[in-house]
Amino acid sequence: MDNNEKHHRSHPLACELDDTVEISRTGTVWTEVAHLITSVIGAGVLSLSWSVAQLGWIAGPAAMIVFALVSLYTTFLLVDCYRFPDPVSGPMRNTSYRKTVRVNLGERKAWLCALVQNAFFYGICVAYTITTSVSIRAISRSNCYHKNGHDSPCHFPNITYMIIYGVIQVILSQIPSFHKIWGLSILAAIMSFTYSTLGFGLGLAKVIENGKIYGTLGGISTTVSLTRAQKFWRILPALGDIAFAFPFTPLVIEIQDTLKSPPPENKTMRKASLVSMMITASFYMLCGFLGYAAFGENAPGNLLTGFGFYEPYWLIDFANACLAVHLVAAYQVFCQPIFSLVEGWISRKWPSNTLISKRIGIRVPLFGFYKVNLLTLCWRTAFVVSTTGIAILFPLFNDVLGVLGALSFWPLVVYFPVEMYIVQKKVQRWTLKWSLLQTLSFIALLISLVTAAGSIEGLVKDKES
Repeated sequence: MDNNEKHHRSHPLACELDDTVEISRTGTVWTEVAHLITSVIGAGVLSLSWSVAQLGWIAGPAAMIVFALVSLYTTFLLVDCYRFPDPVSGPMRNTSYRKTVRVNLGERKAWLCALVQNAFFYGICVAYTITTSVSIRAISRSNCYHKNGHDSPCHFPNITYMIIYGVIQVILSQIPSFHKIWGLSILAAIMSFTYSTLGFGLGLAKVIENGKIYGTLGGISTTVSLTRAQKFWRILPALGDIAFAFPFTPLVIEIQDTLKSPPPENKTMRKASLVSMMITASFYMLCGFLGYAAFGENAPGNLLTGFGFYEPYWLIDFANACLAVHLVAAYQVFCQPIFSLVEGWISRKWPSNTLISKRIGIRVPLFGFYKVNLLTLCWRTAFVVSTTGIAILFPLFNDVLGVLGALSFWPLVVYFPVEMYIVQKKVQRWTLKWSLLQTLSFIALLISLVTAAGSIEGLVKDKES
């Protein structure tokens, strides 16, 4: 072993992408459930009542069930690819989605996977910056409405809240790796349950107050102000929002890599995925259906910040505070794989560079002595600044979610898991199983294309208006 290889293997930034360095894995089925819920229940749940309003009482629930089942099925396919060649006792662990694709499908598709996956993670960080600022602003507006009346202007700028959120993320981004954020994930999961419960509780209270259930079988109706074409362009981002809300496939391998073994990681991950999907689907349906039942066609784009609810104002404030805390933690769940990828590549590219490996001691008030790596400090700060800047430029909640869901659904949720399953199980072409899997992949591709078109059209239109 030469000196460069020794230096690389001992480098703290190389461990995430190097199979030769063993990280202590202590994850259990419940820590995995916490990670999965943190990565799934988030901004998406708040847009589901609006999405159901566009689709109606038939297509809305059907779309939610289909996306949930497809996501769960392809997750099951993917977790069996974690170890190679055998999913239970294979000698090699694939510690990231990209590595899993590379082993099964080759280097070219691995780079494509990495590009799409990290673009998705980056977009999530942008979306969470937007959503958190909207939630914090909603607290200020709620208090203003309570004090001055519901007709008061109560305008508060989003930019200030986005900058504050960015500063918090710069600090949290110095957490060394994905393996160290399980505490944040558990906190975020608790917050998810809290504000989701409050969301559908408020919806139920509104239905009881109204004395009837709003909504139609066919969704939002066409009128003079809303043509059939306009309704069609609203249905597409609604499907994108639902596609965004359910899948945890893009992050499942990175989460699976935190599991202790035995028992076999794929069996534990299947159990965690099933439990997580049952929990998230239940919350999503309750929030989406009750929000639509409460407001009908006027369902807000964001259930907690669209001000279908004004009172009790303190409860609205608490729900939005829980949402903000959750998204502070969830941001780290999605940005840590990007940090790991970039820092691992840099450490391998320049293994002897002292600026990359050197750590500087800093005394932090109330927290003691802390060692900071110059690479992680500069690169991670730049990453957070960039997501904050893009969020300021495109503060459009529903359309951003729709674009993210559409662009990631086919490649990450369906295509790669299906293709890897075919390779691992040696499924022969034109057999019934092969044909069904390819049909699923093709339908998912069509859904991604049309929903992406609808969401981008809405994003451009809203930006111009």
